[in-house]
Amino acid sequence: QVQLVESGGGWVQPGGSLTLSCTAVGFTLEYYAVGWWRQAPGKEREGVSCISNNYQQPYYRDSVKGRFTISRDNAANIVTMQMDNLQPEDTGVYYCATAPRLTMYRPHFGTWGQGIQVTVSS
Repeated sequence: QVQLVESGGGWVQPGGSLTLSCTAVGFTLEYYAVGWWRQAPGKEREGVSCISNNYQQPYYRDSVKGRFTISRDNAANIVTMQMDNLQPEDTGVYYCATAPRLTMYRPHFGTWGQGIQVTVSS
């Protein structure tokens, strides 16, 4: 049974930091690109970041560039996303998911985690 499990969410004040982790269970993560997506209340799910399966090339949406950093540890079967200088507009449910290569085209993502809440407020 294959599964992705997100951890590290919670509540922070604006300007604070969180680190999200995505752990693969039941399969080897190193052969997949891994993306982070988020969904705010009443909004469509949007791509946040992605990291490739070959040279670990990153992608970030413009609004998080310079604040978020995606990385992977294939030996540990984990992808992480460090989030710094968080702002209220970063609030939402965050999901990690696998894809065959670096992309933010949602239909290419296969296995999805259950999602984890990130709340940024005063």
